[in-house]
Amino acid sequence: MRAPQARMLDHVPFAGAVPAAARTRGPARTLGLYFALTKPRLLPLVLFTGLPAMLMAAGGWPQASLVAWTLAGTALAAASANVLNCYIERERDALMPRTAGRPLPAGLLAPRSALTFGIALGVLSALVLWAGASGAAAAVGIAGILFYVFVYTIWLKPRSTLSVVIGGAAGAVAPLIADAAIEGRIGWVGWLLFLIIFFWQPPHFWAISLYRKDEYARAGFPLLPLLRGDEATRKRMLGWTLLLVPITIAPVALGLLGGLYLAVCLALGAWFTLAAVRVLRERTDESARAMFRVSLAYLFILFGGMIADLALRA
Repeated sequence: MRAPQARMLDHVPFAGAVPAAARTRGPARTLGLYFALTKPRLLPLVLFTGLPAMLMAAGGWPQASLVAWTLAGTALAAASANVLNCYIERERDALMPRTAGRPLPAGLLAPRSALTFGIALGVLSALVLWAGASGAAAAVGIAGILFYVFVYTIWLKPRSTLSVVIGGAAGAVAPLIADAAIEGRIGWVGWLLFLIIFFWQPPHFWAISLYRKDEYARAGFPLLPLLRGDEATRKRMLGWTLLLVPITIAPVALGLLGGLYLAVCLALGAWFTLAAVRVLRERTDESARAMFRVSLAYLFILFGGMIADLALRA
């Protein structure tokens, strides 16, 4: 049976009163709160995964203006999705200590204002990508926002453990936008980098769900550790990590990247795998936290290795 909180939150109203605090603080503080809704710590990772796709699709360094417009539009699309996610989940966020201090559950911003802000960012992202990159890039960006909001946030996340797997597609859109900006369509370069992020995301998020499962249970999210148990989650983390390793080698096999990237991805693959093995053997929250930290460093270094290899080859 679903938790009472989950049943109460099935319907989230699309309105909200302006908090009293909003009428007394300065504009700089207000802007900071809106910026916090975009989850700014996630945005650099989004941009970092889009740049190598542009370089590989172009076979070199594209025009600086095209890179700037594409990355700006991608960042706006990601920000829009994050703001709308905060709006929809604001009542659930209030039930979790990790998210209770966000602007909406803390009552620092009006929900309706956040909704307007999120939609405006999405429209702006489409205009930036359409004007500065291509119509295909704009279409992919909008599709990514809609998938994240309606398929992941509204439909899957409150209902199914599959949200982590299927929702991984929403977190892997940046390479698709980048490839569409260069090619006018999504080619196999974009799909290859998409797959890397797609297979990376479940072990990354399951690590969080292991050591924060009590918080997610309080909010009514049906995550894998809560429904299938910690041991099944740990085994799947290792399985997905092992599947990820050959996918990261594929760009070398296809001639897109060279020896520098190969050395980096093999070393990272071993590091990530050892972290997953540690989670399975030690069965502690600390090993899960370590896996989460390793996963973040893994993706940054992996895509940094792509950029460095492409720079040397150029």
